[in-house]
Amino acid sequence: MKNLIILLVGFLPFLSFAQPNNGMRAINFTLLDPDGNMVALSDYKGQLVLLDFWASWCGPCRKENPNIVEAYNKYKNQKFTNGKGFVVLSVSLDRAESAWIEALDKDNLTWDGHVWDKKGEVTRKYGVRSIPHSFLIDGEGKIVAQGDALRGIGLHIQIEKFLK
Repeated sequence: MKNLIILLVGFLPFLSFAQPNNGMRAINFTLLDPDGNMVALSDYKGQLVLLDFWASWCGPCRKENPNIVEAYNKYKNQKFTNGKGFVVLSVSLDRAESAWIEALDKDNLTWDGHVWDKKGEVTRKYGVRSIPHSFLIDGEGKIVAQGDALRGIGLHIQIEKFLK
């Protein structure tokens, strides 16, 4: 019985709220970036935002990173129906800050929006149970796509739906 209790306590960080649905307003949050600055999702209001949950130790996340880099470079200066520009806000679930920072450099993740969800609070608020997992948020702050629809070519297809 003692082992069962320890096992359950170990999984508490992964218990979560229900995942927001498309059409719902994105939940605002504030986390630290690699330089120790506070960054809020609301800082990106008026832009098309890819909110990407990932970690350096996640193989599928690292495999998806080149696709996100490509999308960022392709769409960052585009105009959208209800947003100006495309940005990525990457939320790291890493336990070790050094592994996170090293992966940012190694994967060439050059955008400014990188934050660390060290305690898993934002991950729980968004109901993220596995990674990679992303949400596409329009300029009005509403979730317009999420999950597998935003992987591979699907990311580009979803973004292009909002091009002017």
